[in-house]
Amino acid sequence: MATGAENQWLKGRVKAVTSGDCLVITALSHNRAGPPPEKTITFSSLMAPKMARRGGIDEPFAWESKEFLRKLCIGKEVAFKVDYKVEAIAGREFGSVFLGNENLAKLVVKTGWAKVREPGQQNQDKVSPYIKELLQLEELAKQEGYGRWSKVPGAAEASIRNLPPSAIGDSAGFDAMGLLAANKGKPMEGIVEQVRDGSTIRVYLLPEFQFVQVFVAGVQAPSMGRRTTNGSVVETVPDEPNGDVSAESRGPLTTAQRLAASAASSVEVSSDPFATEAKYFTEHRVLSRDVRIVLEGVDKFNNLIGSVHYSDGETVKDLGLELVENGLAKFVEWSANMMEEEAKKKLKAAELQCKKDKVKMWANYVPPATNSKAIHDQNFTGKVVEVVSGDCLIVADDAVPFGSPAAERRVCLSSIRSPKMGNPRREEKPAPYAREAREFLRQRLIGKQVIVQMEYSRKVTQGDGPTTSGAADRFMDFGSVFLPSAAKADSDEVTAPPAAAIAGSQPVGVNIAELVLVRGFGNVVRHRDFEERSNHYDALLAAEARALAGKKGIHSAKESPAMHITDLTVSAAKKAKDFLPSLQRIRRIPAVVEYVLSGHRFKLYIPKITCSIAFSFSGVRCPGRGEPYSEEAISVMRRRIMQRDVEIEVETVDRTGTFLGSMWESRTNVATVLLEAGLAKMQTSFGADRIAEAHLLEQAERSAKNQKLKIWENYVEGEEVSNGNTNTVETRQKETLKVVVTEVLGGGRFYVQSAGDQKIASIQNQLASLSIKDAPIIGSFNPKRGDIVLAQFSLDNSWNRAMIVTAPRAAVQSPDEKFEVFYIDYGNQETVPYSAIRPIDPSVSAAPGLAQLCRLAYIKVPSLEDDFGPEAGEYLHTVTLGSGKEFKAVIEERDTSGGKVKGQGTGTEFVVTLIAVDDEISVNAAMLQEGIARMEKRQKWGHKGKQAALDALEKFQEEARKSRIGIWQYGDIESDDEDTGPARKPAGGLEIRGSLNHAYKQKKSRD
Repeated sequence: MATGAENQWLKGRVKAVTSGDCLVITALSHNRAGPPPEKTITFSSLMAPKMARRGGIDEPFAWESKEFLRKLCIGKEVAFKVDYKVEAIAGREFGSVFLGNENLAKLVVKTGWAKVREPGQQNQDKVSPYIKELLQLEELAKQEGYGRWSKVPGAAEASIRNLPPSAIGDSAGFDAMGLLAANKGKPMEGIVEQVRDGSTIRVYLLPEFQFVQVFVAGVQAPSMGRRTTNGSVVETVPDEPNGDVSAESRGPLTTAQRLAASAASSVEVSSDPFATEAKYFTEHRVLSRDVRIVLEGVDKFNNLIGSVHYSDGETVKDLGLELVENGLAKFVEWSANMMEEEAKKKLKAAELQCKKDKVKMWANYVPPATNSKAIHDQNFTGKVVEVVSGDCLIVADDAVPFGSPAAERRVCLSSIRSPKMGNPRREEKPAPYAREAREFLRQRLIGKQVIVQMEYSRKVTQGDGPTTSGAADRFMDFGSVFLPSAAKADSDEVTAPPAAAIAGSQPVGVNIAELVLVRGFGNVVRHRDFEERSNHYDALLAAEARALAGKKGIHSAKESPAMHITDLTVSAAKKAKDFLPSLQRIRRIPAVVEYVLSGHRFKLYIPKITCSIAFSFSGVRCPGRGEPYSEEAISVMRRRIMQRDVEIEVETVDRTGTFLGSMWESRTNVATVLLEAGLAKMQTSFGADRIAEAHLLEQAERSAKNQKLKIWENYVEGEEVSNGNTNTVETRQKETLKVVVTEVLGGGRFYVQSAGDQKIASIQNQLASLSIKDAPIIGSFNPKRGDIVLAQFSLDNSWNRAMIVTAPRAAVQSPDEKFEVFYIDYGNQETVPYSAIRPIDPSVSAAPGLAQLCRLAYIKVPSLEDDFGPEAGEYLHTVTLGSGKEFKAVIEERDTSGGKVKGQGTGTEFVVTLIAVDDEISVNAAMLQEGIARMEKRQKWGHKGKQAALDALEKFQEEARKSRIGIWQYGDIESDDEDTGPARKPAGGLEIRGSLNHAYKQKKSRD
């Protein structure tokens, strides 16, 4: 279109009307990138009244002439041809334009809005081909008094607009704040005169004809840049215009204009990508068109900020939203804050979608790194055990057996942040309203059944700077928590429906996060783009808005009520003794359990005297930390009384400042719960006569003994644990685990997994849900020794967590380079190629390995290189891995001399007595009986339990010695100076590791 010859008819669309005789026409189609080419066509042989320039006045009927032509043809398809050019006025093109079958020049002349210019003697060829008809129509218009030929007295003067001072350029006389105050939120009619860039327009506001520049609220289009000019005023135009546009000639520059041009043109700035396209997008929709502008605000430079609405057929559209949705403008927070919340959210959501779809200016957008990751399909139901703060709960999962420590899951409420509780030990006081937020949730949630929808996890790095070790990182899980049976007052305060059910679309109850926000006990987190957030984020924003409007909680001007709590748990014991008389006088004292320190010891808050105390049951003790069932006792107490309202009777205080007495929850003596479950013992040294309801406690303990529950499982009037068989007694209580053997090494060492451990199922589900990608590009992933990776097990091609034990010294050069890996969940080790290794997500690698290294207690087993070492390894493999049995491992001691785990056979080692569930004697005793192991040497300083165990095992060793089997076939092998086992063979023994390696995984694969 831009290169079309004269006298050739072309088609286009009217983009703008600059005066009563001039149009800007764009091509209907084009083959090059960017906006279509355009032409400025002045009607041949016509002259319309001239519009006022800055500081000037209109010629009579200039505005009416322009408006007639604008309303007639703006946005419509026309046919046109160039009749001639006038080089003297910058090559301006004159032509004929048809709208359908109507010649626009004839219509303008006929209605009297332009006069016909007769050709001069020197310009006989510069004339319209329709000059005769135009002259005839002009004569008729004059006779009838149409348009500018009006015969009404004073009509010409009345048609001249009384223009107020322009707000563009020198805006000293323009009161932007006054205009905003008078029209805030009201739609103002206007006509767009110019488009400076995609998000900046210049408008005549009607009916006063105030000429203003309006920045579209909430968005910013790419800049059009600036180019140097010589002898003309600098305009912010692109380096390459949208088409071949001919500019009107300008008059001589004033001194001020030259100075401005000199300053402005000193630096040339190129336009941003998509700037020209964004400008054309806006021109195509609003230039020379009627718009409605809603002023939103004024910036510090007195610029108007407003929303621009235009009509597209019967639909009214928002220019800012259209720009953002088409990837031609970005969301701008500072000006969007002037808008209504709903409009602001639409702009933000539109930009986020464009970024995801990589539309136009976001084509090369790379999302910022985020430390959050979505959690899918991990919804569960449970009871609230503890309210940590106003935005964090601990919920006991119903799917995990009652009393199990693994049942408790910490859930942070998604996308909200409540005031911090502080830390008394670090002298950090609670933030304002932190106590109120926690107490609000405690009263509504403790012990209540809730539905939890897990949504995302976030990695939290400890310390100020970045860390290189994963050990310093922890993961927080976030979700939405719903209370199915909420009070009516709570239900009325949140949006309805609050959420969708876990299965189906029915509401499941009241969103706890909304309850916190609507009472002003928290704020909504403003997430970054692409950062995971609550599935109910809009409802949370609405709840926060209601709290802000009502000035509740942290949004109010009032300070939170001051609470001065005396914490006797961190005070000297003498201060606790000073409180004893007052506590004894009150008798049953209402209290709240703040923390479960152990199964029988708690931290309580007593509201009546505003103090916190350490409290312990009189005459009842649970296993200590690290002892069997201690964690279960703590878990049961947390489920039963954590943060519950209880009553206590204080009897005395011990030397550490801990108060001793009895506790009731819902009229139940809490100590009886532990005793009945076999998780505690009575200590009669305290004096039964001083213990409230001592007879009930004795009955509960007797019941647990009779049923052999927990700590009483081996109770037979003093006989508790038998090592070899049931004839020898060990009186010391020991931790017992149910295990399955997963890998057998030499020397009586092996790996086990805990049977029925929920962590195993959880990690297996995580691994099964992973989408294993193709092998990494050489050089992009260089694992080093000690790194946790995913490795493909060679026997069944399954992917498992593994630690790099050895790696190539140099960077990886080939997919066949070898890495030695240790499978941390099974205990086996193998060499795999680089192509069988993948990086692993930190959320999967964070959990410690499930394989526990063990060795048989009290016996020495030959290593694989020694005589009878292969036979011993084969036997241990047969009775453990080969049998498929479940075992009971009694932990005799823990050996931590192995140091940090670096591969197979290192790390903390459990020294155990291994007994099959259906066998009478231990594997330790059986290996002695087979003559493939011998007893450890007795030590004079050994504890009584060890001496008793060695006594029980001695008869099995003696039986093998007498029978001359195994290592005893040549007689007694021991000497006074020797304690290392049989002498080494000249040639190494049979290597059985290859046959034992991976046996457990082979069996799992077959199953």
